[in-house]
Amino acid sequence: MKRLGIMLSAIALLTSAGHAADLGWNSGASPIYSPTPASGWSGFYAGVSGGYGFGSQTVQPAPGAAATNNTGGWNLGGQVGYNMDMGGFIIGAEGDLQWANVGYSEALGADTFRTGIDFYGTLRGRAGMAFGQVMPYVTGGLAAGRGTASLDNGVVTTQSATHMGWTAGIGLEAQATENITIKAEYLYVDLGTQTYNNLPAPVGNIDVSQRFSVVRAGINYKF
Repeated sequence: MKRLGIMLSAIALLTSAGHAADLGWNSGASPIYSPTPASGWSGFYAGVSGGYGFGSQTVQPAPGAAATNNTGGWNLGGQVGYNMDMGGFIIGAEGDLQWANVGYSEALGADTFRTGIDFYGTLRGRAGMAFGQVMPYVTGGLAAGRGTASLDNGVVTTQSATHMGWTAGIGLEAQATENITIKAEYLYVDLGTQTYNNLPAPVGNIDVSQRFSVVRAGINYKF
């Protein structure tokens, strides 16, 4: 709930700033906001983003009962995309790649077992409505990531696997200048289940499911 509150506060802050610009509260002297027409949404852009991921991870021993654990960690990366303004209705596509540390670890006697996502990327469509300098939007598409599972028993043994899945979310983007936008975004990422084999006892062969939410902020430059 605390992380959800942070996300909503960030979106509310962007909304307030955008409305302030639309109502003329900015005299034009501020370096942060400047008047920009709605058509300024069209074009290619690239930027950086970062935030926090949190969710759940299910480990299924073979054979054995499944165990579900909470996961968490940072993510940092970049994105590229394209927007097309269709009279205030904005459609586009975006791809991003994030280095991540979303996982969990636990003690198994004197050993330490850890699983998580090291990096992931998404390829998504976006659709939104422009209200002057502010654009709320929905987004969804494909997701993929590299997961690792390791056991440290004095010697660290690590196995990796590629997870494939889907993602969907919402966001709010605001024009700061003619070429710069800032955004707050929430994504749910489901990377499905992959098998990790040949880890030392007591782990052995396991199936790991990776699902997590991401709250992040970013900045884009429009070309």
